[in-house]
Amino acid sequence: MSTTKTFTITGMTCRQCVASVREEVEAVAGVKDVAVDLASGALTVTGEADDDAVRAAVDEAGYTVVA
Repeated sequence: MSTTKTFTITGMTCRQCVASVREEVEAVAGVKDVAVDLASGALTVTGEADDDAVRAAVDEAGYTVVA
């Protein structure tokens, strides 16, 4: 069963930041869809991915999940 979760990310300032986060999170096992909103810092992930794996992917992209 797929779920949709939203995380808040700090540190993104441009479209390249968004692309980096999207690329890393899309590579996480179980992720089916990723949406990143630069203005609000929202990351919405749909699928069956582990929260810790999503947080690690954001960290790998150089940003921090705050919520």
